[in-house]
Amino acid sequence: MDGLKRRLNESVQLKLSFTLLVVILAVAIVAGIFSFLSAFDEAHELQDDVLRQVAQLMDRQRLSPTPPTTDVRLKDTDEESRVIVQRLGESRSSSVGVDAGGTLPFPTTLSDGLHTLEIGGETFRVLVKTMAAGERITVAQESGFRNEIARDGALRTVMPFLILVPVLLLIVADLVRKMFRPIAALSKEIDQRAEQELHPIEDSHLPTEVRPFAVAINRLLARIGQSMESQRRFVADATHELRSPLTALSLQAERLAEAEMSGLASERLTVLRQGIERGRSLLDQLLTLAKAQSAADLPKSPVSVQGIYRRVLEDLMPLAEVKHIDIGVEGVQDAQVWVSELDMIALVKNLIDNAIRYTPEGGQVNLSVDTTEGHAVLLIQDNGPGIPLAERDRVFDPFYRTLGSDQIGSGLGLSIVQTIANRIGAKIRLEFTDQVKEAGLSAIVLIPMKTAEILDAGNTDY
Repeated sequence: MDGLKRRLNESVQLKLSFTLLVVILAVAIVAGIFSFLSAFDEAHELQDDVLRQVAQLMDRQRLSPTPPTTDVRLKDTDEESRVIVQRLGESRSSSVGVDAGGTLPFPTTLSDGLHTLEIGGETFRVLVKTMAAGERITVAQESGFRNEIARDGALRTVMPFLILVPVLLLIVADLVRKMFRPIAALSKEIDQRAEQELHPIEDSHLPTEVRPFAVAINRLLARIGQSMESQRRFVADATHELRSPLTALSLQAERLAEAEMSGLASERLTVLRQGIERGRSLLDQLLTLAKAQSAADLPKSPVSVQGIYRRVLEDLMPLAEVKHIDIGVEGVQDAQVWVSELDMIALVKNLIDNAIRYTPEGGQVNLSVDTTEGHAVLLIQDNGPGIPLAERDRVFDPFYRTLGSDQIGSGLGLSIVQTIANRIGAKIRLEFTDQVKEAGLSAIVLIPMKTAEILDAGNTDY
């Protein structure tokens, strides 16, 4: 019972449905009882009228009740429709029952009118009437049969309630559920939105009672959008402002490297230049993240994944050559995706850059693309150390870097990838390249496509 009360307090739909059902059921029960009793009394009135009509017929036709008979054929008559007519105070006694044709011993003191008497363990409804000739007669009928007939008639009157009330309860419950469907649809729409989807909710189809909530949510989304835009603008502006002094420091460090200095000073200058380069890389990643978090225009045409691979490899090939990494594209398949070219370049570049950085010297990085069930599948594999299962959820957080890593980085690469993937509706899955040894990393990106084509891109090994 406590559980039901808690559910009723938590759900307006359930409370409304339950209240309506209880009210309808209570009204139906009261109406059913009233109809049953009214029909039952009316049936008795009609049966009393039958007794009056029989007595009136006897009086008008000047008929006299026939002496009782014990004919066996009386036993075959319909007892339910049997009406007993006899003279009041008939002296002849009968040793047989009324069912066998005997008389009923009515008291002679009965007044004219209707009476209910119990005789011989049975109840009779009796009408006493004094005829024009002065003779008094009784017209009787067994109450048990009368009640049964009246009860059957009353039940037939109530039968529509018994049939229609359950149907009405189901209809009301279904109507309440359909009335709350726009609210459920609104909740589902908001719940399925990505983090960057802050456009207003369409409230024209919502009921008037719910529309103020939608308006309030739209205002909240607008404030959140302004706040996020201010944060992105601050990051972008701060990044631009910091790039100039870092560039100046880098130039000064290059000029300082040309001067004569001791070995210890040269080593410290090298560390300084590495720090400056890391700072510049961090600023570039911050600027890329700010761009990834901002809303992008819808692409006017699809882009080729193979073409994105080639452009990114042209930029990152020097980094792979320094570490003697064998990098290339496997297969000849291509896929056309309806995604912004800048987003695709940023997504693929960060994944390949991570693969090159964490792959040991002389290692291998393989790229491939495929299509399945309306999705383009981008696969970037390396034979590096991989990412432990316990850290795979955290590697997408900004500035998080895998424990024990000695690679120089900002920890923003996978965060940028995740941000772009959320915006374009893509899914990222990280797995081990070698499942047995739990080594290497396979980054799988599933991008939904409006149209998909399998093209012969030729051999694109680098």
